Amino acid sequence: MRVTREQMAEHRQKILDAAGKLFRAKGFEAVTVADVMRAAGLTHGGFYGHFKSKDDLIAETLAQALKPADSDIDLADFTRRYLSPRHRDDFAGGCSTAGLGAETIRQAPAARAAMTAGLRATIERLSRGAEGETEAVRRRIAIGNWSAMVGALVLARMSDDLELSDEILSETRAWLETAKPSRRARSK
Repeated sequence: MRVTREQMAEHRQKILDAAGKLFRAKGFEAVTVADVMRAAGLTHGGFYGHFKSKDDLIAETLAQALKPADSDIDLADFTRRYLSPRHRDDFAGGCSTAGLGAETIRQAPAARAAMTAGLRATIERLSRGAEGETEAVRRRIAIGNWSAMVGALVLARMSDDLELSDEILSETRAWLETAKPSRRARSK
């Protein structure tokens, strides 16, 4: 049976979605191509019709997962949602930067390039929502806030002490919320 272009595009998206969830939940090395295809509801043999290799899948999954939304961001609201127990506990659906950043260091150049592009896009998006007298100040605020949020999420996830984990999230959130007014996002 012949597969249409639309079906191919749909299958590819299913593979990318399944890979994104599995990679965030388990890491790159613990997930096989067969795992991804099974989670996507497709046969293992169809994988190579979409991707050259697992490295190619990793890079494309990161590119998709890190593609920022087109809309502007309310930094205060984003911070509250990002530094929440619900987000901390959602490995499969949570932040790809926090979940896969450290692992990406050891991946192929295409995966690192995808992570770098996602990082740049996130900083740009956060910069647009930050208050500050100059573009350089807004960018510094965006980088500082994003670094604090990702770092706090990583620390909160790695702790086996739920009380400490919750404290890391709440104290980082409080620190970011009570920082200088210029660190808060402006509404557009």
